[in-house]
Amino acid sequence: MPRLDGILADTTPLRVSPPFRRLWWGLGVSNLGSQLTVVAVGLQVYALTGSTLAVGVLGIFALVPLVALGLYGGALVDAYDRRKVALLASWALWVVTGLLALQAWLDVGSVGVLYGLVALQSAAFAINNPARSAIIPRLVEPRLLPAANALQTISWSIALTVGPLLGAFLVALWGYGIAYSIDVVLFAAALWAVWRLPSIPPVLSPEDTLSELDRAPHRGASDDVAGGEAGEPSVPRRKVVGISSVVDGLRYLATRPNVRTTFLVDLAAMILAFPRVLLPAVGVLFIGGGETTTGVLSAAFAVGAVLAGVFSGALSRVRWQGLVIAWAITAWGLSIAAFGAVLLLVGSTDPPQVLVGGLVAACIALALAGASDAVSAVFRQTILQTATPDDMRGRLQGVFIVVVAGGPRLGEVVLGAQASWFGEAWAAVAGGLACIVVVWLILRTQPRFLRYDALHPEP
Repeated sequence: MPRLDGILADTTPLRVSPPFRRLWWGLGVSNLGSQLTVVAVGLQVYALTGSTLAVGVLGIFALVPLVALGLYGGALVDAYDRRKVALLASWALWVVTGLLALQAWLDVGSVGVLYGLVALQSAAFAINNPARSAIIPRLVEPRLLPAANALQTISWSIALTVGPLLGAFLVALWGYGIAYSIDVVLFAAALWAVWRLPSIPPVLSPEDTLSELDRAPHRGASDDVAGGEAGEPSVPRRKVVGISSVVDGLRYLATRPNVRTTFLVDLAAMILAFPRVLLPAVGVLFIGGGETTTGVLSAAFAVGAVLAGVFSGALSRVRWQGLVIAWAITAWGLSIAAFGAVLLLVGSTDPPQVLVGGLVAACIALALAGASDAVSAVFRQTILQTATPDDMRGRLQGVFIVVVAGGPRLGEVVLGAQASWFGEAWAAVAGGLACIVVVWLILRTQPRFLRYDALHPEP
């Protein structure tokens, strides 16, 4: 068992932190429903338009509010109780999901309505996700953050595995309304998990603490409020959040090269080589099987991430985390290029039935990509959480969510356009190879990142 325990995921965070355990279960269930909606929206747009580019344009309508509110949402997280911010944003997401279900049941059939609802969903997500992510370092010890992030990856990847398959199956048999409606029901788990969290007020930075004491020298020790992390000031605060607060976060990021590099390399990977927009056409034109094949390919990507998470025991002992990120993203690029090579070999023949060999080869390539991305994500999140003080975590998590969610959305536009010019196969091959080249060019300008030491985290 000791050898097996060293290989399998470390579940210590689930055992020692009941709030983290509830959040992990609640988000895991709701993420499954969210994936039903992601797949259903893409399939519905493709069914209405028959255009991969139109599916890619979904990325624009998601990206704009994500960028506009992601940074501001992070500033809200740093200024207000993180539980309350997450709860309000979760309610907004639940309402938008209900509206998606309503348009499907009413058979509105409008791509414009879908674009608008996706934009609203992205706006709420831009506030909700930084709040949830900034909460986790307040629920578990710093030494347990790699394990906690690996567990989050497992939960999210299981949703990515089951969700696309179930979503495509539901759409094929009963239509879009059922898929959206199940998401409405499952999202209640996230609302419950956030509701059960303890109050998580923001804390003052050391500079703000001195300023606060200067303004209120009469306050005694009995007026201090418990909370925050060991060694950090724990004085709750409430202040007006404006553009200056967002700018402060960006200025702070500009002085933190290692954290900044985690964003840059992920943007390169997602913008240049994120293949999701290609999958509906692949299911029709290359491999056959339509919506079902789209779901299988999406699930294959997630299966790789699940396996990487399940066997992530060694990740908690990795010291040179920047170097691991670099090679994980390199493996991502190679896997996406291999996926494109499979499509080139199969050819765009509009097959009347599923080409099993092509499907298996494509699934293997996407599974390897999913595993590589999962490893990269664990350490990118860990570096951000451990190398950033609590009073800046919300704002940097806002940047993180703009990168993590916005990068793939922009990538959908880029690969969607390339597919319309050169075809889906060449878009994947070129994107994967371009990702590798750009990532290593970035790392040449940031040599300290490859020497990032988890025992002595430097932002």
